[in-house]
Amino acid sequence: MLDPSSSEEESDELLDEERRDALLAAGGGSSPRSLPPPPRDPRGREGGAGRAASPSPSVLSEGREEQERLQREEREKRLRLQLYVFIARCIAHPFNAKQPTDMARRQQKLNKQQLQTLKERFQAFLNGETQIVADEAFCNAVRSYYEVFLKSDRVARMVHSGGCSANDFRDVFKKNIEKRVRSLPEIDGLSKETVLSSWLAKYDAIYRGEEDFCKQPNRMALSAVSELILSKEQLYEMFQQILGIKKLEHQLIYNACQLDNADEQAAQIRRELDGRLQLAEQMARERKFPKFITREMENMYIEELRSSVNLLMANLESLPVSKGGPEFKLQKLKRSQNSAFLDIGDENEVQLSKSDVVLSFTLEIVIMEVQGLKSVAPNRIVYCTMEVEGGEKLQTDQAEASRPQWGTQGDFTTTHPRPVVKVKLFTESTGVLALEDKELGRVVLYPTSNSSKSPDLHKMIVPKNSQDSDLKIKLAVRMDKPPHMKHCGYLYALGQKVWKRWKKRYFVLVQVSQYTFAMCSYREKKSEPQELMQLEGYTVDYTAPHTGLQGGRMFFNAVKEGDTVIFASDDEQDRILWVQAMYRATGQSYKPVPASQAQKMNPKGGDVSADISPLYTDRGQKHGMEEFISANPCKFDHAFLFQLLQRQTLDHRLNDSYSCLGWFSPGQVFVLDEYCARYGVRGCHRHLCYLNELIEHSENGSVIDPTLLHYSFAFCASHVHGNRPDGIGTVSVEEKERFEEIKDRLSSLLENQISHFRYCFPFGRPEGALKATLSLLERVLMKDIATPIPAEEVKKVVRKCLEKAALINYTRLTEYAKIEATAEKDSEAMNQATPARKLEEVLHLAELCIEVLQQNEEHHSEGREAFAWWPELLAEHAEKFLSLYSVDMDSALEAQPQDSWDSFPLFQLLNNSLRNDTFLCNGKFHKHLQEIFVPMVIRYIDLMESSIAQSIHRGLEQESWQPVNNGSATSEDLFWKLDALQMFVFDLHWPEPEFAHHLEQRLKLMATDMIEACVKRTRIAFEVKLQKTNKSTDLRIPSSLCTMFNVLVDAKKQTAKLCILEGGQEQQYHSKIDDLVEETVKEIISLLVSKVVSVLEGVLSKLSRYDEGTFFSSLVSFTVKAAAKYVDVPKPGMDLADTYIMFVRQNQDILREKVNEEMYIEKLFDQWYSGSMKVICMWLADRLDLQLHIYQLKTLIKIVKKTYRDFRLQGVMEGTLNSKTYDTVHSRLTVEEATVSVTDAGGLQGITMKDSDEEEG
Repeated sequence: MLDPSSSEEESDELLDEERRDALLAAGGGSSPRSLPPPPRDPRGREGGAGRAASPSPSVLSEGREEQERLQREEREKRLRLQLYVFIARCIAHPFNAKQPTDMARRQQKLNKQQLQTLKERFQAFLNGETQIVADEAFCNAVRSYYEVFLKSDRVARMVHSGGCSANDFRDVFKKNIEKRVRSLPEIDGLSKETVLSSWLAKYDAIYRGEEDFCKQPNRMALSAVSELILSKEQLYEMFQQILGIKKLEHQLIYNACQLDNADEQAAQIRRELDGRLQLAEQMARERKFPKFITREMENMYIEELRSSVNLLMANLESLPVSKGGPEFKLQKLKRSQNSAFLDIGDENEVQLSKSDVVLSFTLEIVIMEVQGLKSVAPNRIVYCTMEVEGGEKLQTDQAEASRPQWGTQGDFTTTHPRPVVKVKLFTESTGVLALEDKELGRVVLYPTSNSSKSPDLHKMIVPKNSQDSDLKIKLAVRMDKPPHMKHCGYLYALGQKVWKRWKKRYFVLVQVSQYTFAMCSYREKKSEPQELMQLEGYTVDYTAPHTGLQGGRMFFNAVKEGDTVIFASDDEQDRILWVQAMYRATGQSYKPVPASQAQKMNPKGGDVSADISPLYTDRGQKHGMEEFISANPCKFDHAFLFQLLQRQTLDHRLNDSYSCLGWFSPGQVFVLDEYCARYGVRGCHRHLCYLNELIEHSENGSVIDPTLLHYSFAFCASHVHGNRPDGIGTVSVEEKERFEEIKDRLSSLLENQISHFRYCFPFGRPEGALKATLSLLERVLMKDIATPIPAEEVKKVVRKCLEKAALINYTRLTEYAKIEATAEKDSEAMNQATPARKLEEVLHLAELCIEVLQQNEEHHSEGREAFAWWPELLAEHAEKFLSLYSVDMDSALEAQPQDSWDSFPLFQLLNNSLRNDTFLCNGKFHKHLQEIFVPMVIRYIDLMESSIAQSIHRGLEQESWQPVNNGSATSEDLFWKLDALQMFVFDLHWPEPEFAHHLEQRLKLMATDMIEACVKRTRIAFEVKLQKTNKSTDLRIPSSLCTMFNVLVDAKKQTAKLCILEGGQEQQYHSKIDDLVEETVKEIISLLVSKVVSVLEGVLSKLSRYDEGTFFSSLVSFTVKAAAKYVDVPKPGMDLADTYIMFVRQNQDILREKVNEEMYIEKLFDQWYSGSMKVICMWLADRLDLQLHIYQLKTLIKIVKKTYRDFRLQGVMEGTLNSKTYDTVHSRLTVEEATVSVTDAGGLQGITMKDSDEEEG
């Protein structure tokens, strides 16, 4: 028999101490991604030195490096296997953590191939190669999205870093179209929300393309379900991938560790917790503590170890023993070997009563058939009854005696570990007076949980004189094993306090709670044990046979201070099972080993390691896994192991199919939480390692969520400054030093990310990351957790970062635009470029700069929500960015030839962008831009003024006055130039109000002067042209005069557009030119009326020859009378009237057709009519004393009537038509007509002043 305190424990401690030293050495390595090589074996050096012939140094070096590499790989593999054993136990039996269900769901990440496919799909849509119907506005939105976003190298880098999902792409498109849709005009019956939804649906259709989702594999890969709650099998598979464990290795570990055995896992946890308490006790005794920042923390550290183990014990104790059995919520018990350390005396121990270990069993009795029944007739009815003594009785169906078969099952419940089962066979009594059926036989069984559960034949006890001497019944009795009954069977036992007589008893090992087990002996038909022994503090082990005890072959014992209980079984296998079950129950660290196996493993009689499972015969059965399975977890540096585990898990997480941004999956969080709690990894160490890994990945280009960094940093800061975020108040020197190092690294990382914000957070992705980065920077800059840092200090740091960002952004932009050359040859080519080429390049660069600023405002302005100063600093960044651009702009503008106006589009482009920006309008760059272009604008206006003046002079001299649009060629050119010049200056949108007002005033005054000159020259040309026309009825107003008239009309219209200024003195200039135009129009109307009236005067002068008393009048009258006797003589004077009327009508039509202004035509016709009536009236007034010649009368009547009627048709008002002058003329002609009708028999031949519709037109 091996003594638990013998050299086996020393051997075990020695092996574990060596393993721990190796791990500690590994933990101090310089490389964070691989383990350092182990110390060299001195034997290897001796062997090498003892050789007679030595190879060359290079061969030796290569061989040594290869050997070191193989050793390193072997060490890493062994370490991963050991770590996987610990993780597998955490997964198999968790009692601290759960898989979180409230974590944000991560989206599938996009890879480079998917990005390329996406580009091709959008390009196909833009090329019209898809069936998606879309309007022009949507196509423009998609084109902008494709050019600006999808083709961006920043997006490609983001995809390469694994921080981009399909949801990010959709959000950017949605943000882009929301701005576009808001700018669209309202459409009745179609809301903008509907348009937005329609566009997003079309985007989704383009994004999906023609993928056949039915072809997706049915079984989801592990990475595809990692965001879900995982089963144990999936967790095993995940960490096999993380640590590179083969499936076979997992299966060996699974079987050897008995991961599917909850009892074994609970026992393992109890042993681990005992080991941690022993280590803490040893530490307190030897005063070997980690180095803390204050000496007072050493005692506090011990208390923290106690409380952490107590918490784990409470968690384990809170787990129910079974779901079906009773749940015993007892006070947490401690084993006696730790009572001194925990200050728990015997008075605090809870003693079990017999009622605490009452069990509940379920029995299934299945009666199959009866054999050998001969005493009854074949047609008689037989049946069986069954009962568990002390319970109810059940009966089978009836069967004929010829075929006594049933297959009936009866279910019973009992609290007797050793129940008595009675089965009886009956036949129905045929006698009239029989009160009971006749019993043919019976069988009494004593089943246990270990009894055979298969059907067996049992000989029945028959009544005396029965013919059925060989009556047998076939039945099966199945008695279940309650979950909290860990083992049962018959043993011999002898103890000092219980079982004081050596005899065979039926024992049951009962688990009352996670920490309370009892060994109980039962009698038949008893629910409570006859005697019981709590296994608290006992150590079980194999022993040699006791010769003085009769009964039992294989011995083992349970030893406790002051008590020893000897047990014996009938066979070796039963003994092994009992010892294994009691070993789990006692929680002892020593593993019992049968003497036969120990001798087989160590035939020479040397020390045997206690870490050998009795379920396996040798190390070869486990393929070398024994040392990992039996290793004592308390002897390992779990801080280092967890650092390795977390590193490997994070690497695996960042390489899976989700855009995790550094967040672990729920299953990974669960395993890491369980590992930390179970193996005592400090929270600060966990988060410091996490921060170190996250920072390293971020520095290498991965996208890490700053919120995650913030959480871990805040935890560490709170811990280091004594705030106890996890209840741990001790702070080690190493933690504080590592925290300060991490803090410096994190500060540098954040400042670098802010300096590269366009590239670290392209297009505002990940959403809210920039804002979170600024918040984290503010947190990192704090001196402690209680004192907030002044906003000015944060602002100062961010300002410095944004100054760097301006240079970085502009440098990369110029590289992209290929303007800023990096090689000397490129610089020479740049200097030799033509001015036009330089201007074109700097204009393109301006477009890119504006796009950058717009993207900054659109995608990177989220910081204003948390920091009021962010917009101000972003504006300073923009000014710095534009100041770098101004160097290239100034160089290109200086290279332009004098009086070149091609640079104005550059000003318009930049000014239109800057003037709408609250912070950049009239800023430093904006003012610089104005200073450059002010002389150019003034020079341009001066030259344009001179050019327009010369064009007026030359144009009017050579003017043909042919109608062109609303005027002549010269006037149209003048008004177009004036309007274009004013629109040009207006489109400049000069931002400085005073200079803008000056430009407007000057252009309006220039337009006034130019229009005035044009009007005056046109007036002169009109008068000259009018004088050249004749005064006869053949006069037809030339189109050139109408064109001149139209020029004046157009000038009046243009003055309202080109010459109006707001308020004050400027209004006087407009009034002046307006008056001039109006006066000139009146003058030319007067000139034209005078001209046409002079034609009427010529007609009247011809009629004057018929005045009474003149020689011509007498001659004409005589001639007409004489000739009338022989031929029809034409009516004198009617041709003259007709000719004049034709003159009037045709000129009216000319004016109506060719003059553009109706108002002026009406004025002209009014004056023409009034002038004509006035001339006729004066002519008649001069002949008041004379009677009109009949021909005069007839001509005047027709002229007056037709003139009246024609001008009325032209729209002359009634008041003008029926003026006093007209009434006078009408009265005189009416009187003359009456006189002629009395004196002249021939009369007027139908010509009369009376209105008549029958007259000829």
